[in-house]
Amino acid sequence: MRKINDYYSRKAKKDNYPARSVYKLEEVQQKYKFLKRGDSVLDLGCYPGSWSLYASEVIGPKGIVVGVDLQQADKSARVDGAPIHWLCQDIMEPELMPAVRKFRPAFKVLVSDLAPRTSGNKWADAQKSLILVRHTLALAEQLLLKNGHYLCKVFQGEDFPEFVSEVKKRFAMAKVLKPKSSRIESREVFVLGMDYKKNR
Repeated sequence: MRKINDYYSRKAKKDNYPARSVYKLEEVQQKYKFLKRGDSVLDLGCYPGSWSLYASEVIGPKGIVVGVDLQQADKSARVDGAPIHWLCQDIMEPELMPAVRKFRPAFKVLVSDLAPRTSGNKWADAQKSLILVRHTLALAEQLLLKNGHYLCKVFQGEDFPEFVSEVKKRFAMAKVLKPKSSRIESREVFVLGMDYKKNR
């Protein structure tokens, strides 16, 4: 398993991405094509910037990426990529919404690789993760365009099935995914919601 982790870390360095997590997003994109040319993308928990950089490349120069994190990411967009606007904000604070809407009133895609500070207690970490992801889903309800898409990381716990049900109510299609580049021992999975049913 360590060899696989080293492989993705080396690949990220070679491909000039700041973190190996980019390949989780790439794998979901290759299968479901939820990022399209010209899209507007909101990336929550964007630091150190790999997901925003990848999204920028996929959606191209006519798109836009807004990356939000408590830590300031400052990676420049690639040539021919969409412009990336980095915001140093707490997603739980009310100031987030007006800050994000300075760039777009609504977005086609919302992605989140957010994770809580882990304590080693699986139950507690899963609970903290669900608090974060439920908030990202609430933000998606306010910030996604009709037929928009949503992808979030979540640690599986006893309330996880209920969260998946919440996503299914809001999107025409919902999937639970475990990308190959995720560590096998990790409880993280990704929940993809496609075609947001706005004003359902």
